[in-house]
Parts: sequence; structure tokens; C-alpha cells
Amino acid sequence: MASLENEKEDERIRQAFKERDWNEIKSADSWSIFKIMSEFVDGFEKLAKIGPCVSIFGSARTPRDHEYYKIAEEVAAKLVRHGYGVITGGGPGIMEAGNKGAHSEGGKSVGLNIVLPFEQFNNIYIDRDKLMTFDYFFVRKVLFIRYAQGFVVLPGGFGTLDELFEALTLIQTNKIGRFPIVLVGKSYWGGLIDWIKQTLIEENKYAKPEDLDLFWLVDDATEAVKVIDDFYSKYLLSPNF
Repeated sequence: MASLENEKEDERIRQAFKERDWNEIKSADSWSIFKIMSEFVDGFEKLAKIGPCVSIFGSARTPRDHEYYKIAEEVAAKLVRHGYGVITGGGPGIMEAGNKGAHSEGGKSVGLNIVLPFEQFNNIYIDRDKLMTFDYFFVRKVLFIRYAQGFVVLPGGFGTLDELFEALTLIQTNKIGRFPIVLVGKSYWGGLIDWIKQTLIEENKYAKPEDLDLFWLVDDATEAVKVIDDFYSKYLLSPNF
């Protein structure tokens, strides 16, 4: 099995260096453009009227008996009780926990699934009319951010970090308005935050000290939801605005 995967990877690398004529390039790129457009259009149409939601991120590999799975489920349930819907990546692990918590309270449960060679399959707790499956990560990330009033980020891997730093970058550069980003799990995120503070900010000046104010660090579901409620209460907004 590993040998077959290696052969496929070798072939992809060879193809990347293969010269293509203009007709091949035009045909392949034109098809990609239409596929990308169709994913955006479908996503915009389905999500435009879902109302205020919070995106929940975290590892697809988190088992159901893990503490973080239970926290994600509780966060989602509390968010629904406070008037929000929940958006996840639609898969297993933390994503499943988020959809399960929203579903258990009768709230909006959205799943933005992605086609992957491993791990990803949609969970059963997503509203049937709010399940979408994408080929392109960047289309999916646009929808995560465009239709969320906040992010709750539980421990995860490269995909979770990608989504977290995408949101932080867009807020830091004023490409989108600020919304609350809540990291759950002080023991998990503490090392990364120390590195950002010491190496990124203090030693190299690659970010500003105030950039640390772009996110909150908490340890439980109640704290996570309180951050989001408090953030919007400052602007006299409630989830049904």
C-alpha cells in the first residue's frame, strides 16, 4: 500500500515538471475555474440565511471518550442555547462533537466537509440541508470565516492551525472585521502562545504585542461561550441581530 502511494506521489511530482502546451493549460485551468465558482455559489446560497453561527475547529482524530470531545460537544450545546448555530468541518472527532452538541439542542448544525484520501467522512449530526462537500480547502475556509460570528478552536493538527492562523491573519490585516477567537485547552496551546510571544514578538518583532489580544485562551466550555457573549454585549448586539 505504501509503495503504491509512493508511486502516485512520484508521478504527481513528475507531472508538475512536465511541459504542457497552451491548449492543455487552458482546458485544465478553465475547468478548475468553473469548479471553484460552483463551490462558492453553492456555499453562498446555502449559508446566506443561516443566521449567526460560531465555527468550531479541532482534530478529526479526537476519540469520543476524550476530554476535548466532551468539551466541544458542551460548547456547541451552550452556543445553541445562547442563540447561535454551529459550523464545523463536517467530519469526525471534534467536528462530530460540535455538530452533536448543536443537534442535541435542536440548533442549526452546519457541516462543511472536504474530500480527502483519509480521515474525512461526514458525521450524522449535520442538518441534511446544511451539509456541503468541497474539493478546495480555500473555498471551505472562506465560508468558515464569512458566515461565522466567532471561532472556537480546540486542539488539532495542521488543518486546525491553518484555519486558526487564516482567521488571525485576516483580522490582523483588517481584511475582515474583528470577531472573537477562543482557544480551548491551556496545556495544549500554551507552548504555541509562548513561542508567539517570545520568538515572534519579543525577539524578532514579526508581530506586535497587541496581536496577542486577537484571541482568548480558556479551559472549559462555559468560559468559551462567555467570551463570545461578552464580546458582542459590548456592541449591544445579541445572537438574533
